[in-house]
Amino acid sequence: MIIFVGRSNVGKSTLIFGLTGKAVKRGKRPGVTRKPVEVRWRNKRIVDMPGFGFMSGVSKEVQERVKREIVRFIEENAEEIELAVLVIDGKSTLEIIERWEKRGEIPIDVEFFQFLRELGIPTIVAVNKLDKMKNVNATMNRIVWKFGLNGDWEDYKDLFVPVSAKFGTNLPELMKRILERTYQKRKNKE
Repeated sequence: MIIFVGRSNVGKSTLIFGLTGKAVKRGKRPGVTRKPVEVRWRNKRIVDMPGFGFMSGVSKEVQERVKREIVRFIEENAEEIELAVLVIDGKSTLEIIERWEKRGEIPIDVEFFQFLRELGIPTIVAVNKLDKMKNVNATMNRIVWKFGLNGDWEDYKDLFVPVSAKFGTNLPELMKRILERTYQKRKNKE
């Protein structure tokens, strides 16, 4: 199983469609996907997880419940999850992370990254909306640092991949990373 996780409205469903050609429900407003949606692709289960965080027209209580359900799903299926693709919005994620940090809170994107790693789930961070980033290298470097890693993003090209799901930019590179990571996971189990 490969899961796609991330905040609402970061392009998870569009990314799945761009990579697999499998249509999953997509919308312009946050919170269209409320429960895990599964499609089959190359003998794999691809799971589009609900977005965590803000959802249009949804109470904080419901948003928290959705987050708990995502965590429970991942914990209960950790052994089956070959790979998690954490999708973040390259244009707005730094602003959101810094807002959370100012409140003295761990940003939810960073928290999910750490959570997946603690569970031993191989993870790739797809930094989406490349087409809206002004300085890609500087943005990618800052994202890597905010995720608690040392060095430049060039040191983590197997882990952080800038893409544009909308325009298909760099999707072959992301696909290459996905296939490499799932192959490694399978190889390590043998």
